[in-house]
Amino acid sequence: MPASENAPFAAVLIDANGHILTWNGGCEKVLGIRAADALRQPLTALLSEQGNRAYRQRWADFPSDCDAAELEFMRADGSVHSIFLTLLPQFAHDGALTHVVAVLDGACDEPDTAVVGRMPLSSIIDVLPGTFYVLRHDGSFVVWNKTLEQVTAMSSDEVSRANALDMYDLAEKRIIAANFRNVFEHDIQVMVEADYLDKYGHATPYLLCGARISCRGRHYLCGMGLDISERRAQEERLRLRERALHATSNGLVISRCAGADNPIEYANPAFERITGYGADEVLGRDPRFMGVPGMDEAEREQLRAAVRERREVNVVFRNRRKNGDIFWNDLTITPVSDGRGKVTHFIGVINDVTAVKQRTAHLEHEVNHDALTGLANRTLLWDRLEQALHMAQRNKSLVATVLIDLNGFKQINDSYGHEAGDEVLKMVARRLQSSVRESDTVARLSGDEFVLVLVNQPSLRYTLRMIERLRVSMSEPVSFNATDIAVGGSIGVSVFPHDGSGALDLVRAADVAMYHAKAAKTGEVHFFSADMKSTTQAKQKLEDAMRGALEHHEFFLLYQPQICLRSGRIQGLEALLRWRHPELGVLAPVSFLPEAEENGMIAAIGDYVLDEACLFMQRMNSAGLAPLPVAVNASHREFSQSGYVERIAATLHKHRIAPTQLELALREDSLHTNQHLGVEVISQLNDLGVLRAIDAFGGGLSNLNFLQKLPLTHVKLAKTATHQITADARSGALAKALIDVGHDLGARVIAKGVETRVQMEFLRNNLCDELQGTYFSAPLAEHALHDMLVAAPAA
Repeated sequence: MPASENAPFAAVLIDANGHILTWNGGCEKVLGIRAADALRQPLTALLSEQGNRAYRQRWADFPSDCDAAELEFMRADGSVHSIFLTLLPQFAHDGALTHVVAVLDGACDEPDTAVVGRMPLSSIIDVLPGTFYVLRHDGSFVVWNKTLEQVTAMSSDEVSRANALDMYDLAEKRIIAANFRNVFEHDIQVMVEADYLDKYGHATPYLLCGARISCRGRHYLCGMGLDISERRAQEERLRLRERALHATSNGLVISRCAGADNPIEYANPAFERITGYGADEVLGRDPRFMGVPGMDEAEREQLRAAVRERREVNVVFRNRRKNGDIFWNDLTITPVSDGRGKVTHFIGVINDVTAVKQRTAHLEHEVNHDALTGLANRTLLWDRLEQALHMAQRNKSLVATVLIDLNGFKQINDSYGHEAGDEVLKMVARRLQSSVRESDTVARLSGDEFVLVLVNQPSLRYTLRMIERLRVSMSEPVSFNATDIAVGGSIGVSVFPHDGSGALDLVRAADVAMYHAKAAKTGEVHFFSADMKSTTQAKQKLEDAMRGALEHHEFFLLYQPQICLRSGRIQGLEALLRWRHPELGVLAPVSFLPEAEENGMIAAIGDYVLDEACLFMQRMNSAGLAPLPVAVNASHREFSQSGYVERIAATLHKHRIAPTQLELALREDSLHTNQHLGVEVISQLNDLGVLRAIDAFGGGLSNLNFLQKLPLTHVKLAKTATHQITADARSGALAKALIDVGHDLGARVIAKGVETRVQMEFLRNNLCDELQGTYFSAPLAEHALHDMLVAAPAA
């Protein structure tokens, strides 16, 4: 530059020890020091203290580093000036350092443009953020920076002997070579991405650019490279996220905030699969085009409000697929903001929950409806009745509660079989539903009991006419296998608000009226009246007494041994419930359990029995006695409760009782009430490891096809089958047949009610496995049983 052309040229010659041998006029002009004062002085004598430190550091790297260094020199007037010092070594024939030419450039005190213009190229290229290089036509290096050495793991000598094309793998080498030729032959500026390979084979991605330059009639490639490792990693993360978006089973859409509409900018394959629309069909459209008018308006307004307020929301509503099908869409909308916090897009996550909704609806229907008839069950009945009473209070109207009990239903089962009984129940259910309005409720309360809730009754006369219609429709015979089965029912009615203010009061009143109708045997409808209240009060008194019995531990258990007919040893025990009534003395189950089954107390009593039986087993185990399985009876109302098997498992765990020590006995007729539930409960008990028994086997008609589905461990013969065994050689045919059937089911057979030696011998001769009855032992209290077990160890 012009300023540098007039700069004084100052140079000195110093010996190998750093002493000044020559001093030219340029030096005198730059520093104002005469030659006489400078000669034979060490060069360091002309430097400031800071300059000396910098010089000694530079001299330590000399002669490998000859680049100019900015040092502080002392002028003759004592002022300090920054001067560029360049050291040029001079060597003897043997390679020894003899002299050094020191060039002093005073440009440090000149303007920036002059200073920078004089800086050596190497001092600039080494601070560049990437690689810098100048290549010859053959690919060898003319100039390069230290970054290139670092990325290739080469020394300066190795780079000087290297060829640039050898720094890439074979596939990329061809691409680089093609670009190389374009630069030299066509003077084209190029830019390409490639991986540098260091001498150990490690790759580093770089963005490379190059252009042709000319110097003294020759062409060179001047190029630079920037490390794009982080960019590559970001791109890979983006590709991974994109693959995840494509692979996810949830539909994803991205829409842009654009005023009234939010046009779709992206839709993944799962969205296409769920909705049936291709991505090209929805891009640019607002997602609400899939909405179903008139459905789920509250949820859609919730969604619209969230979009207006730019906040996250989750809603479940119905949309329409391309083919017209309606599906349930679980949609989560999340706003996305730019760097300034402004919401620019929404991300929508779509989950097709149609199957879940249908399954939930099915489960809710199963929970609230009777499996056989499809009518409302006890749970739904109470809910509907409560709603009806609430509406009646507000509208000042009447509600009739009708309880119907089929006449002779047990005889139908015994005479025609359970399939016939089921057909009768289903036909009666259909007839009852067709006799009432949609607003009314028809429910199946228990086996052959039905309850109707007739809402908004204007008068008792109107109610009576409705009930008479359904009574007549019910009385028609039911055809089954070409046989007409006579059907009739006892009907009791209670009316709100005359006969009670609550749901329980009204059902009890209708129940009392129904029992009066059954006792009358006239087939007439009985409305509840005041003189029936005494019966209701008696039932209530018994229920209250049972609650008190639980609270005061008036219930207790006796245990009857079950004997192995081959070894004669005790094989197990059956827990038998008794009630020590404070006024009536000890009561057998037959005097209170039917009422407990009806009023729902049976569940609490069953829990009490199970808990007491586990405590008994715990005490026997602690006494060192051999563990014996204890059988506990369970009613239909107990095992049909939600979570029944889970509660059994929790009770066993609480008392540290092995599941194999507990046997649950269920009556066959109770399992027939809901065969699907029966199979499920027995299977769950099997999975738990509890023993499973059918009680009172052969007491009525058996459904062997159904029993074969049950994973049973025991069947217990009904006492009636055992009592038919006498000294008559022709007796016992039923017991023998039942024993064979029990073994065919893969179960051990236990005969209950054995009272004589003749019965015992017959059972043993016909391969019955166990007996239970007073012939061996009456039910025993715990202390007596303990003494028996000590005296006669179990099998």
